[in-house]
Amino acid sequence: MMRSLWTAASGMTAQQTNVDLIAHNLSNVNTTAFKRERMEFQSLLYQTMRRSTVDPATDIMGPTNLQVGLGVRPIATTRNFEMGNLERTDALTDFAINGPAFFMVQRDLDTVVYTRDGGFRLSPFEGDLMITTSEGFPVLGVDGEPLLIPAEANVQTMNVNDDGTIIFMSLDGEIEDFGLQIALVQFPNAQGLEAIGRNFFIQTGASGEPMMEADGETVVTSDLLQGFLEASNVNLAEEMVRLIIAQRAYEVNSRAIQASDDMLQQANQLRR
Repeated sequence: MMRSLWTAASGMTAQQTNVDLIAHNLSNVNTTAFKRERMEFQSLLYQTMRRSTVDPATDIMGPTNLQVGLGVRPIATTRNFEMGNLERTDALTDFAINGPAFFMVQRDLDTVVYTRDGGFRLSPFEGDLMITTSEGFPVLGVDGEPLLIPAEANVQTMNVNDDGTIIFMSLDGEIEDFGLQIALVQFPNAQGLEAIGRNFFIQTGASGEPMMEADGETVVTSDLLQGFLEASNVNLAEEMVRLIIAQRAYEVNSRAIQASDDMLQQANQLRR
C-alpha cells in the first residue's frame, strides 16, 4: 500500500480537528470573557531509506539522508489569554478584570474553580445576600469564603474598589465597610489551566498554585472594574481566514488520496 494514502489521511484527520476547534471559537464569539484557542501540529515518524554515511565500496560520503515522512497529528491546543474588549453595562454586579487575574468560584464543597466571567448576581442566603455567578455558584473573597452582604447594607450604594474591596453608603452618608473583598488570583502558568466548560478553569500541576493578589504574592496586580464585562477575544476575521486555510488543506489532502488511488489503479491495469 502506498504511504501517501495514510499520510494524506492523517492530514485530513488533523485538519478536521482543526476545523472543530475553529468552529468552537466562532460559536463563542459572544461568550463573556471567552479565550480563543489555536491548534498545534507535529510531524509523525520518518522512514529512513538511506542515511548520510560513507559508502565502503566507493569511499564517497553521502551528503544527505533519504527520508519519507509519515504524516501529521495534532498535539496541543494553545489558549490565548489576551484581554478582550470591555463592554459597559453599568450593572452593580458586573465586573471586568483589567489584568491577568481570575475570580475564585466555589463550584461544590470540595472544588474551587476560576473564571474571568464577572457577570455576577445577588442571591438570597439565610437572610443575607450572596454574590454568585449567573448559575448560582458562590464567588469567593480573599478569606476563601463566600461573599455575604449583610441585610442592613444598602445594596443600591454598593461600590467596588480597584482591588476588589466592597463598600456601601449608609443612609447618613457614611461609608460602611463590612470587610468584604473579592479575591483576585493569578497563576505562574495560565496556559496550564484546564477548561471544564461554563467559562470555568481548574488548576493543574502545569498551571501551578494560585497566587492571591491581595497578599502581595504577584508582581503585577490587576484592577477590578465595576459596571463592565470583558468580551470574547475571538477575532472573526482571523478565524475565518484560518477556517479557509484548514478547508483548503483538507481538500488538498483528499486530492493526494485521489492521486494515490489513480496511481494504484494504473498499476493494477498493467499488462505484460
